[in-house]
Amino acid sequence: MSAAGSRTAWLVTGARGQLGRDLLDHLSRRDGDVVTAVGRAEVDLTDEASVRGAVRGWVASAAADRLVLVNAAAYTAVDAAETDEGTALIVNGHAPGWLAEEVAGHGRLVHVSTDYVFDGTATEPYPVDAPVAPRSAYGRTKAAGEAAVAAVDADASVVRTAWVHSRHGGNFVATMTSLEGQRETVSVVDDQVGSPTWSWDLAGGLVALGAATRAVPPLLHYTDEGQVSWHGLAQAVFEELGADPARVLPTTSADFVRPAPRPAWSVLDGSTWDAAGLLARRGWRTALAEAMQAGPRG
Repeated sequence: MSAAGSRTAWLVTGARGQLGRDLLDHLSRRDGDVVTAVGRAEVDLTDEASVRGAVRGWVASAAADRLVLVNAAAYTAVDAAETDEGTALIVNGHAPGWLAEEVAGHGRLVHVSTDYVFDGTATEPYPVDAPVAPRSAYGRTKAAGEAAVAAVDADASVVRTAWVHSRHGGNFVATMTSLEGQRETVSVVDDQVGSPTWSWDLAGGLVALGAATRAVPPLLHYTDEGQVSWHGLAQAVFEELGADPARVLPTTSADFVRPAPRPAWSVLDGSTWDAAGLLARRGWRTALAEAMQAGPRG
């Protein structure tokens, strides 16, 4: 719900993606607020004029007490970025800066980033001030986007997340759900560890961040709580389906070589988020169970 007597105008980029759709669901529950949803058809993130024009038009037409822009759009084809880093850099690196510049002085920007900005060699959760050292084109371009936002004097927060799954769209949980019915066994790497994050939870956190009327930190980590390997996550999916988790066999990253290196460690320290007094995070296993009970969406 919006604060009594106040009205917030929201602009959501990447509105047709798995996170964007959950953002719109959350925002639809905020009485009195007005939401503008844009995707590739409305805004070309590789075109600076398109990006700036869309934000300027929204700012000029929004009749509200507060403006919040949530950037859920990104070039997320991690492997394709290895040979298309130029395009990924525009979308992930330059466009966030354009958005920050255009919203500066008018409202708040909430920009979504990733664990891929780190090298994945840690053994403890990455704090927000850990050195950025991406090992992939995707990670480099997302790190560039963080820097572009930080360089603008704006009310802006970058939120890093990891291992996002959703009731809609392609993601690891959806893939494992499908494979359970197709194969007797599946092999999944057990040497990559992270914090599975339901996009519904992440979307709720981003909305809470955008709606906060007080000052908020410029850099935050949001994931569901806890950690597990991809193998352990796949076993949890099988358990939720009533299937034998022993059908999920452990393997190593060396057996699944991909064009882009995957972080071996993707656990993010969410203490700064928790200290900010925003939406409370919950355990990844609880969130997974709810997500799978809710079922897929069209």
